Amino acid sequence: MLRILVTLVVASAAMAQVPFLGICPNLETMPNFEIERYSGKWYEVERYFALFEFGGKCVTATYNMSENGSIKILNKQISALTGVASSIEGIARLIGRSDDPKLTVTFPSLPLPIDAPYWVLDSDYKSYAVVWSCTNLGVFNIRNVWILTREPKPPIAVLEKAYQVIDKNNISRAYFIRTDQKNCPDSY
Repeated sequence: MLRILVTLVVASAAMAQVPFLGICPNLETMPNFEIERYSGKWYEVERYFALFEFGGKCVTATYNMSENGSIKILNKQISALTGVASSIEGIARLIGRSDDPKLTVTFPSLPLPIDAPYWVLDSDYKSYAVVWSCTNLGVFNIRNVWILTREPKPPIAVLEKAYQVIDKNNISRAYFIRTDQKNCPDSY
């Protein structure tokens, strides 16, 4: 029993941090996903708590197609506690059809590089994206949700589009944390 508990704690520390009872809900992703239009730089505006982002501000994610068909990821953030910038590179792969936004993400440099789900629930490609991740762990699941935008400080109308997606999918807004995008370097 102790071994199972330790495994669950390690898995939840490596992935999302918000636990829920039961299995992951099967949410509907956006139709006709175009990864090329999704590529580029996104700013994290809100998210569920995740240990790997603890104390992070100025959080960005940049996605670029690679020659082998996978997607290169570069996540950056600055520690609000120390002011130190950090980054991590990852790889995303489509797990289904090329127009289905269900991906799996791996960060090879992590001590426990595991594949994590990354589903784009909706995006207009030019202003917002809502991303969902959920992993089943026996009698409970762990979830993460991100609201990404193309601007560090998006207009309310853009956030309202993202909130409509969240509400339509019955995702709780209670766990969202706003990401600090103030006083970030222009080149970041």
